[in-house]
Amino acid sequence: MRGSSAACCAAPISVSSAKIACRNESLLFQFKILCPFASLTTTSIFTTTRPFLSLSRSQPDKAKQKQKLWEFNCATIPSSSTVANPSNDFIVVNFYRFVFINDPHEEVAKHLSFLKGLDIHGRIYVNEQGINAQYSGPSKDALAYVEWLREDFRFSDILVQISPALNGHAFPKLKLRYKPSLVQLEGGISHLPLLDPTMRATPLAPSEWRKRLKEVHDSNCVVLDVRNGYEWDIGHFHGAQRPDVDCFRSTSFGESDSEEAISSDPLANVDKEKTNILMYCTGGIRCDVYSTILRYPAVSSHFLFLLVSNCVWCLILHGRQRGFQNLYTLKGGVSHYLQNEGPVEWVGNLFVFDDRLSLPPSAYNPEDTTVPSSNPQGCKNILFANCYICGSQVSELRHRNCANIDCNLLFLCCMECVKDLKGCCCPQCTTAPRLRPVLPGNQRYKKWYMYRELEVQNELAV
Repeated sequence: MRGSSAACCAAPISVSSAKIACRNESLLFQFKILCPFASLTTTSIFTTTRPFLSLSRSQPDKAKQKQKLWEFNCATIPSSSTVANPSNDFIVVNFYRFVFINDPHEEVAKHLSFLKGLDIHGRIYVNEQGINAQYSGPSKDALAYVEWLREDFRFSDILVQISPALNGHAFPKLKLRYKPSLVQLEGGISHLPLLDPTMRATPLAPSEWRKRLKEVHDSNCVVLDVRNGYEWDIGHFHGAQRPDVDCFRSTSFGESDSEEAISSDPLANVDKEKTNILMYCTGGIRCDVYSTILRYPAVSSHFLFLLVSNCVWCLILHGRQRGFQNLYTLKGGVSHYLQNEGPVEWVGNLFVFDDRLSLPPSAYNPEDTTVPSSNPQGCKNILFANCYICGSQVSELRHRNCANIDCNLLFLCCMECVKDLKGCCCPQCTTAPRLRPVLPGNQRYKKWYMYRELEVQNELAV
């Protein structure tokens, strides 16, 4: 059976009950287990394509409260001729939750203790307002952490996003620590009422978001991309203006004062009471934070001084009350949408903040082959993506870093310019003293000392 395109043999799997079904070129596993991932083996399953795991959890029967039902959706990705044990496949996991944590330092210690011995790399930040995590690891270790976290009632229903990491770890090491701000924004976010859901935008399920997008042209609505401009460059929703932002920290939508800023602000001059603002980002957390800012009144230090001086009327007259009333966010962000709805109304790839840099929509929903009618070319339409250097259309929706380590600019580049400028973003960088080699394919640069040591070794060899 090893040579078949998709086959399952009848060897037993050591769980309390199991159901294996073969559908087209993908395998569906469904297990009921008494403890997470107990003695799960799949060494008797072979195929010519390699699967990756996505995980969803369904509600258990009331009569079987202690049982946990997990569904592993193993979608095919052409790779090797055999299937490795799914527990050895690497995945990237993303989640966040705004919830009050009384002692975040103790919480960090608990997480570090659990993760000791697990092969987890990534960024996991904790503070009084909650947790924000992006990490990679073998599926067994990565999902064990999710299961452990969900045993805490504060995180029992946390939404988890999972995507494949075909080249192993997507992060160089584990950073798990206390951080004053779960996301970086000018002035911090600790003063924002993030723990109050009523102060955040109304979350829309992917299906509802899809419906709203189809009605954008016939309604008083703005699609607001709350990401960076370079993220928009490789993929975005139809109708979303490119953000004039290079770092989320400096985002200022709805606060523009100068004429130049107003011209690039999608929220400038909109009716705050009647306009529907549809906000989206990669995983949802930036939208939740910024929607609170758009609702929360901003008071400058000058006005605060007047308030202390009992001049309350001056605060009311001159304070900046943003006051956007109809704010909606895409629940779970773009990754959750692509998993549930496919690339409908989406064009291009999704930028991710790890070593992979770019993921096609099929990474989240490999079984979906839908080509949206409103976009005949579907997610293959990359006419909007241009080379940073010459302006020509690029053939690959994936950024690269400038080979000059002291520049390190993240930019899109056609292969001709990569060759001509030796992986640099401009002619000036090609003469820089600390140049790294041009990387082929989807590789990411390593630390400088590794290239320096390689250079020394080559000099000695000569």
